[in-house]
Amino acid sequence: MGSLGAILKHPDDFYPLLKLKMAARNAEKQIPPEPHWAFCYTMLHKVSRSFALVIQQLGTELRNAVCIFYLVLRALDTVEDDTSIETDVKVPILIAFHRHIYDRDWHFSCGTKEYKVLMDQFHHVSTAFLELGKNYQEAIEDITKRMGAGMAKFICKEVETIDDYDEYCHYVAGLVGLGLSKLFHASGSEDLAPDDLSNSMGLFLQKTNIIRDYLEDINEIPKSRMFWPRQIWSEYVNKLEDLKYEENSVKAVQCLNDMVTNALMHAEDCLKYMAALRDPPIFRFCAIPQIMAIGTLALCYNNIEVFRGVVKMRRGLTAKVIDRTKTMADVYGAFFDFASMLEPKVDKNDPNATKTLSRLEAIQKTCRESGLLSKRKSYIVNDESGYGSTMIVILVIMVSIIFAYLSANHHNS
Repeated sequence: MGSLGAILKHPDDFYPLLKLKMAARNAEKQIPPEPHWAFCYTMLHKVSRSFALVIQQLGTELRNAVCIFYLVLRALDTVEDDTSIETDVKVPILIAFHRHIYDRDWHFSCGTKEYKVLMDQFHHVSTAFLELGKNYQEAIEDITKRMGAGMAKFICKEVETIDDYDEYCHYVAGLVGLGLSKLFHASGSEDLAPDDLSNSMGLFLQKTNIIRDYLEDINEIPKSRMFWPRQIWSEYVNKLEDLKYEENSVKAVQCLNDMVTNALMHAEDCLKYMAALRDPPIFRFCAIPQIMAIGTLALCYNNIEVFRGVVKMRRGLTAKVIDRTKTMADVYGAFFDFASMLEPKVDKNDPNATKTLSRLEAIQKTCRESGLLSKRKSYIVNDESGYGSTMIVILVIMVSIIFAYLSANHHNS
């Protein structure tokens, strides 16, 4: 639930964290009884806790389709990610994956930990997939086929240019955006969104992950994984791995800022996509990850820690985003606040300073012109402010009482 120290530093994280904890427990209780569905939802909780929580609010039929869509693509991704599989084995599996989802007996052992379990027992996912409505099945098959072909292409091809980078991100994430738009439309809840906006929704999330995961990807064993485009990093260093060495700190941060600036170009499309959504659960499902992405970019910008470890939003702030994202006013507010948080970090001597500031101004302008900023719930204004000592004492007592209550309940159950 986050350390007590973190809660004392940010007392207003406490209630959202508690709600998140209770929502997670509630979600685990709602796992369906049928063995294949139980496997799928249990696996969803293991491979992505935050996604598992956000998905819970969707209606049952759409929720099941999105759950299976996510697991199919997770499995496809596990094959792509496993650097120990020989290319001549991997490529045909990626290309044929859209057919394997119709085969209850198909499985392929690869990956590690929970991903290995997913791959070994993939028949549960296929069984659940075959119970979905035809329109959902067709949307999932189409995206899986296109994504598998795209992944196969990039197994044999480096990400050289910014165009390559956009194309790679389209295959692994833009297509997820297109697929989700198709599933929302198939459910009858939304109009079919334009492909370019759906694509931007995926690219914004994917580019954020690629930036944040630099160190993990470059240190991958047996072979490092490189997704930052050569066209960007070669302006700063001779080899991509050089960014992690201390002597290159200044160049590394400049390169990082270049990457963040590139990601910010998708923000306005994302705002346009979300503003067109009508169904409140679908809206929250889409909005929460997008806010997390711009928040993560604001934390990563100009931050050498990206090359030293993991930079991510603290759990309390994540809980606030999940708790307080209800309307488009909240989204405009969050995008405006995170853009405003990033702005003072821009060093005028940074090679991309002008471009970065212009991207941030465009985001702030879109948010201001919505006319909804006055109705927002802020996550980060006053986020660093402390409370009086009395408040902290009350908080510690509350924490103690609630932990004692949860602990007693756990022992009694």
